[in-house]
Amino acid sequence: MRPREIERSTKIDAGLKSFHSEIRRLPGIARKGRHDALVEQIIESMRRIDFVAVISSRQISSLRADPSSDLFDPIRAAALYRQKGNVDEACWLVFLSVHFGKHLRTGWRLARAIYGGRNSGVWTWQRVSSDPRAFRRWLAANQTQLKASGMFGNHRKYQSLDAQKPVGTGAAIESYVRWINPPRNHAGLFRDAGSATRGDRRQMFDWLYKSMENSVISFSRLSCFDYLTMLGKLNLASIEPGSVYINGATGPYDGGKLLFGGNPSRMQVGTRLVQLADHLGVGMQVIEDAVCNWQKSPDQFRGYRG
Repeated sequence: MRPREIERSTKIDAGLKSFHSEIRRLPGIARKGRHDALVEQIIESMRRIDFVAVISSRQISSLRADPSSDLFDPIRAAALYRQKGNVDEACWLVFLSVHFGKHLRTGWRLARAIYGGRNSGVWTWQRVSSDPRAFRRWLAANQTQLKASGMFGNHRKYQSLDAQKPVGTGAAIESYVRWINPPRNHAGLFRDAGSATRGDRRQMFDWLYKSMENSVISFSRLSCFDYLTMLGKLNLASIEPGSVYINGATGPYDGGKLLFGGNPSRMQVGTRLVQLADHLGVGMQVIEDAVCNWQKSPDQFRGYRG
């Protein structure tokens, strides 16, 4: 570990112990191996968040936003457009990154192929939002070739590329456009969220989360959470989660039950994870991600991707 991570590890280790002794017992990490594995998962989750902050602060090659380049990366492209002040394109690229995901073998190729438009021109936010049905027609005409270009990421492996199915990619993208509701732009949506919540970062996140979950097809709990947390990490919206959004979650709920012991309800697990995150000072995304990954291998740390 680097010096900064050694310091973090010491702090997390002490925080878990004090939480156990002063706030709520953590029988799931009574054994040292399980305790150490959870500490490492928390550090790993913090590292992933740090990565986004680091790339956002650096100079980014224009090739990262060029779908004709093998270097295309929608997250780095979003950071680049954020640096240029183009919030709409940045948010659109974040949406594409979450909808398609990054496959362990084919990487961002599917998102790249869709965004690039296969010789018909890049499907920028301006173009898609102006005529989402034209996008669906293009998708229908090119589905076979697009399927061969890459695969959905692990969290999106059951998603359909279909242009016409009610829960396919065509419907999802058209519903996303409706959610933003042009001529309103993304910044306008965030302003509406701020007005409805008096600018409270956590309440704004919750307002947007519930609005997106009810409006964007195929975006359930994890997709909404990932999309909105990425907007926050990239400073595209002044929001942060105040909950781990346990309803509908499997991994975080199972991890929470293992950590706290007994058979707590979803509401109880959610409340306790918020308490733990606040006590450790790590944020909701870190605790959600760490506990989810920890329960897959509680006795020994294993890194997970995708």
